[in-house]
Amino acid sequence: MLGAHLTLGEYLERCQDEFNKLDFQQSERLSDAIYQAYEDERFVFICGNGGSGSNSSHFCEDLGKSTLDPKDFTNDAIKRLKVLSLTDNTPYILAWANDEGFDRVFVEQLKNFANPNDVFIAISGSGNSPNVLRAVEWANEHKLQ
Repeated sequence: MLGAHLTLGEYLERCQDEFNKLDFQQSERLSDAIYQAYEDERFVFICGNGGSGSNSSHFCEDLGKSTLDPKDFTNDAIKRLKVLSLTDNTPYILAWANDEGFDRVFVEQLKNFANPNDVFIAISGSGNSPNVLRAVEWANEHKLQ
């Protein structure tokens, strides 16, 4: 396991090797899409399972609150990014999972809230979670970014 059998220096070197593999253009395109959604007052939706679900919630908070200047918290005239983590609506998730299946918990929320050109961010460590993939397919079919 990474970190369990490595020295701190070896672990950090391994992390640096992984960071060097990142495609910064992908990150810049995502950043541009999020900013354009802000400018156009469109929604950004985020989802994921397990740890990726926690990342979804945290990223939502980072985008929704942490991008604001604290002096603007009480200023209702300040435009804010419309961002929602689909992992945070527990009653909705449980109702869909119980009645229709866990693979529908994200896509059904998108059906309620999303519009073409909104931004959809799916976070997945494995890349094969049926509920995340179903939401990605729906988002692509309905022209979300």
